[in-house]
Amino acid sequence: MPRTRLYRDGVLISEGFPVADVSDHLGDTGCVVWFDLCSPTPADLGVISEELGLHHLAVEDVLYDHQRPKLDTYDSHLFATVYNVEFDKESGGLRSTEINVFITKNALVTVRENDHFDIDELVRRWDSSRDLAKHGVVFLLHGLLDYVVDGHFDVVQALDEQIEGLEDQLFDGLPGNRALQRRMFELRKTMVQFRRYALPMREVVGSLLRRDVEVVDPGMTPYYQDVYDHVLRVTEWTDSLRDLVGNIRETHLTLQGYKLNEIMKKITAWAAIIAVPTMITGFYGQNVPYPGFGQPIGFWISAATMATASFVLFAVFKRKDWI
Repeated sequence: MPRTRLYRDGVLISEGFPVADVSDHLGDTGCVVWFDLCSPTPADLGVISEELGLHHLAVEDVLYDHQRPKLDTYDSHLFATVYNVEFDKESGGLRSTEINVFITKNALVTVRENDHFDIDELVRRWDSSRDLAKHGVVFLLHGLLDYVVDGHFDVVQALDEQIEGLEDQLFDGLPGNRALQRRMFELRKTMVQFRRYALPMREVVGSLLRRDVEVVDPGMTPYYQDVYDHVLRVTEWTDSLRDLVGNIRETHLTLQGYKLNEIMKKITAWAAIIAVPTMITGFYGQNVPYPGFGQPIGFWISAATMATASFVLFAVFKRKDWI
């Protein structure tokens, strides 16, 4: 069901009224209307477009999913697309909800892709800051952006914890562990996906703060600057984590190479030790007489020579840390 609210002079006077009654309040300059739609039909959007005079390109963007986070400016309104993102600890992936926002002088319309976005929490945030409701639409828009950016902050913090666990697993476990390799790939993929949602928010919030847009009044400017600061922290943290995942991958490859070198070094040392007995037995296998030929002493000489040479080589390789 659509959610609706009506503010007059910064005071909430009605909510839960039909969307059809919205047009009755739009003519009053002292009123601010908010209504929310979840997965609306094209017919529903057509009715809203006629009521608010929305541009047909903005309405088309709502109908087509997977829009880039952005802020478009039209003659009668602004249109914004943002994404609420949550981190799923079980799957290690992201769950996103596209939110399209129409912004007019006295109306805010939110269109949600699905019901994963907690609209009740957003309403509670608005109610907890009722002293700012006098600023009208910019107050409602700030609450929405602040909630979305806080969600991004929670996601990047969860990703940071996942990467810390990956670092511990990298040095505690086997470098060639297939599960570790898969987890690194999944985290890198998740970071790329999250960056697509978080990085454009810098442009969205920054555009609202521009003076030529004339959306945010001076009383709400510090609150939008605070949101912008959070957006910068998220984007910088995201870029740092992306670099860190790349460093972990390089470290993983380095450890694999180091372990391979250790294995090859030990194999080569043992091959050198085994080569000496092979040489001696090959020499004594010639069909020509040699010292001790045909006598028991010949066997004991060759056995003692092999044992002594092998022991000397082992001692030398061990001292050089080749074994």
